[in-house]
Formats: sequence, structure tokens, C-alpha cells
Amino acid sequence: MPTEASKVSRAGIATSATGERHIPSSIRPDGSVRKEIRVRPGYRPPEDVELYKNRTAEAYKNRGKGGVPGADSVSATSDPPSAAANKNAKRREARKKAAASATTKNDAPATTTANNQSPASVEPAKQEPVDPEVDKSKEAKKLAKKLRQARELQDKKEKGDSLLPEQFQKVIKINELIRQLET
Repeated sequence: MPTEASKVSRAGIATSATGERHIPSSIRPDGSVRKEIRVRPGYRPPEDVELYKNRTAEAYKNRGKGGVPGADSVSATSDPPSAAANKNAKRREARKKAAASATTKNDAPATTTANNQSPASVEPAKQEPVDPEVDKSKEAKKLAKKLRQARELQDKKEKGDSLLPEQFQKVIKINELIRQLET
């Protein structure tokens, strides 16, 4: 009774237009008729389960089929560029021409085109004026922290704990840290 619109899987399960799944009726070799068997929703027979493919193994199998690394493939050269790619190429050419003409004229237009092109190039210029007092206070905090850690290690050594060679070097440098902190 399968309709023309039914789909048949590898296991022989037909799906009707209403979404019901069943194994169609068939005739046995002795001439008797097998009746249609309804398949419960959600059941997937082993024949219909896709074979598991390990991505790493697939990549290993296909490792040499990509052609020469870095070379353009034949299909890439035959495809015409899209409208967006054409537009981007025109913009790139216009930027190059504007930059070239700006460098030949004078420096003022060159800075305006540079500002329009990449705001990231302007960022480092803003960071240059650093207050020396702020820099000194940061350095003082850093030295104070090192001194505090070295004194903690010295106390640990006086209690009888063993120190690593790097920790022992820090204890030795306490006087040097004090001198740097005073300057």
C-alpha cells in the first residue's frame, strides 16, 4: 500500500506522506504474503545509521588531495569575483592612489588620510605623553612589593625553613632594593 510519494530507506522502511513509517508488505518465496509492519517513531535500524567518521582520520586520508599549499586552485581562478569583492578592490585602489598623491603633495593631507584609514595608528601617539610622577610612583610600588616579599622570605629563613636558590637571591638583594626605593 505504499504511495508514490513514500521514501524508502536502506533498511526498506518506507515513509508515507503523513510521516508514518512502515515496512511494506511483500510476498515470500512460497507465495504467502507478509503483512505490512509499522515502525515506531524514533527507531533507526542499524542499516540506516550513518557510519562514524573520525575527523582526524578523514583529514589524514585527504591530506594530499588539496594540491600544492599556497597555490591557487583551478576552480578559484575560473570563478569571477563577486560584486562585493570588486567593490573592495576599487576601494583599495582608491586608497592607494590617495595615499600616493598625498605623499607627493605635502604632509598635511597625508596625515588626514592616515587618520581616515586606520584609527589604530593614531593610538600610540596619544600614549606618548606619560607623566613622570606617575611613572615614579608605579616604580616605587613595584620596588616596595619586591622588598616586602624579600623580607617575608628572610623571616622564613630565620625560622629555619629552607629556601630555593632563587628565593635566597631575593633575600641577598634586600639592601639593593632599599637603596633603589630611597632614590
